[in-house]
Amino acid sequence: MSKFNPSKLSVKYLPPATEFRPVDSRKYTLTHSDATGELFLAIGGCYDFKAINPKMRDEVLAEWIPQMGQYVLSGRVYISSGEFDQQYSKIRFLIFQKELDLALTAMVNGDRSFYSNYPWLLDSPIFIYFESAYPEFSKLIYYGTPRKHLTAALLPV
Repeated sequence: MSKFNPSKLSVKYLPPATEFRPVDSRKYTLTHSDATGELFLAIGGCYDFKAINPKMRDEVLAEWIPQMGQYVLSGRVYISSGEFDQQYSKIRFLIFQKELDLALTAMVNGDRSFYSNYPWLLDSPIFIYFESAYPEFSKLIYYGTPRKHLTAALLPV
């Protein structure tokens, strides 16, 4: 896994979202540049579809949703709807699995002010759904809590 570098993260808020609101349906769109290693995080009431490369589909989407009396950070990554063959879908699946901790660390750290106002969300579960036409890559995986990813950014190299 790549180490999170805060200087490589750009954050933008999509109005009317701010650093402090909303909680319900707060959405994150994380994209990146393969060439520069930069990460781009958009935070808003909707996903930043303009930032998504429709050919690559290597974004990570997530949102806060109330579920069974608590908030859950529910995310998804796109593997394949059949346009990629099974072998390439497997490669995409493995890459996403390898890089998701970095992506979630970027999301959590990019929204640090939000957590200072809603500290109880630091212990909420994060679940990521891998969307795939191939059953072996269509999975829902638990990725810890925002606190884990906030702490991960503070660990020495």
